[in-house]
Amino acid sequence: MTDLVVRRLLVDLETPFERRWNGGDAFRSAFFNALSFSFPAGEQFFIDSVRMGVEKLAPGQRERFDREVPAFIGQEATHRRIHQRFNAQLERQGLVNRWQARIERRRKRLDGRDVRAWVGVTAATEHLTALLAEHLFAHPEVLEGAEPRLADLWFWHSSEESEHRATAFDLYRALDGNEYWRRRLFYIVTFNFAVDVLRQTALNLQRDGSLWRVSTWRSGWRFLFGRAGLVRRLAAPWKRYLAPDFHPSQGDASAGERWLAQHAALAPPVGARR
Repeated sequence: MTDLVVRRLLVDLETPFERRWNGGDAFRSAFFNALSFSFPAGEQFFIDSVRMGVEKLAPGQRERFDREVPAFIGQEATHRRIHQRFNAQLERQGLVNRWQARIERRRKRLDGRDVRAWVGVTAATEHLTALLAEHLFAHPEVLEGAEPRLADLWFWHSSEESEHRATAFDLYRALDGNEYWRRRLFYIVTFNFAVDVLRQTALNLQRDGSLWRVSTWRSGWRFLFGRAGLVRRLAAPWKRYLAPDFHPSQGDASAGERWLAQHAALAPPVGARR
């Protein structure tokens, strides 16, 4: 099991920042803003899923999650609070969060369903966020010129996503979740995630007034499909989840570990003195 640490992030999110905070690039700013809009509802879903999952385990099975699940919940709750503050600034700039409502509608459709569906969706989404984290550390140029405090926010969040990438997956296995539904849920989650992030990005660009600019989509093409593009670079790692012998620990979390070690003063453990 993984020893997770619940940390605070000592970043100022009360001072307003530029609309195109990511190096002046409209597309990159809109894409990361779209991701942030999904996090408060998404993180709450993950918290509720693992809570329900642990409650369904027999007492003897629960022990292995006694330390990890509370820390996972603590990390996700911190992510939720931080992104609520970040999103509040985006809304003051005139952006509108449509993604959150879609997450909440899908959540309602899972009410009363087998808890393994909840945990399976969480495990699938955690793989996607861990891949995004790997990509960010492998290609930090996607945050080139970004407002430093916001770059810190994304590197911190990515580090912790890498750190707790296996929690929901291990819980799904402990609940005897089967392979057919693990893969099926991954396809569904991937489709919804890809459609939602692009829809919200486009809406952000529309509100920004840059949706139909050639420069916007030239940047978007590079970001998604260029030599170091997100889609091109993540295709092979994405497929790893479908392998029968897959486990999240096969991913590389070392860059996130180094970032957390180098920025311990910026993201100290909860309870540590400043």
